[in-house]
Amino acid sequence: MSSDSRSTEPNGGGALGRVTAVMGSVRPTFERRQRLRQCLIKAGAENLPDYELLQVMLFTSNPHTDVEALVGELLDRFGSLAEVLSANTEALAAAGLSLAAIAGVKFVREVALRFLRADLHQRPVVGSWNRLIDYCSAQLAYSKVEEFHILFLDRKNALIKDERQQRGTIDHTPVYTREVIKRTLELGASALILVHNHPSGDPAPSAADIAVTQDIIKAAAPLGIAVHDHLIIGRGSHTSLRDLGLLRP
Repeated sequence: MSSDSRSTEPNGGGALGRVTAVMGSVRPTFERRQRLRQCLIKAGAENLPDYELLQVMLFTSNPHTDVEALVGELLDRFGSLAEVLSANTEALAAAGLSLAAIAGVKFVREVALRFLRADLHQRPVVGSWNRLIDYCSAQLAYSKVEEFHILFLDRKNALIKDERQQRGTIDHTPVYTREVIKRTLELGASALILVHNHPSGDPAPSAADIAVTQDIIKAAAPLGIAVHDHLIIGRGSHTSLRDLGLLRP
């Protein structure tokens, strides 16, 4: 009996030690997360640096993960919060994010885009140019490949829909004039704003950008469809073909 008692004491002490160690590591993590939540609510999210905002986002969807180390790795890999939010699913998974974390990233990005887009539905886009540029930049500036989007507008130039028509490579995306016109008629749009990005960061238009714009203008004009602009989005800058005088058919 006494021999059995002696043999179980070390195991019990070992288990207690492990529990104590775990609780000792959990408490600082819990307190740190509580502090971040309080700062977010009381001081305002705008006062948190990118890495702390990213921590809040990740520990909300991954409560049992060491998000501090993960956030450091993400920012080292992608460079900024904006680029983390714009990364595709495969890149996020390769960086070590779980399915729940990836879903959280996608959720936050889409909420931000819908917030920016909401105002464009309610007033003429051509009278909200700065908001339009902010929206297009948030949507496309950090994409690693070229994407061609169309903003379909009604007769009052309010946004009907923003659709990605094509997704290409790092320096090219195909654009099919017939498909652009077909979709415009399906939506009953009266005007278009064409938008695409240059992953290189340089928004200067290429000869192909100018040519495809003029092709769409020529096809749209006989149908009473206006092309207000073709915006090219770079990193922190943009180009308007309208401002460059390049919207001639």
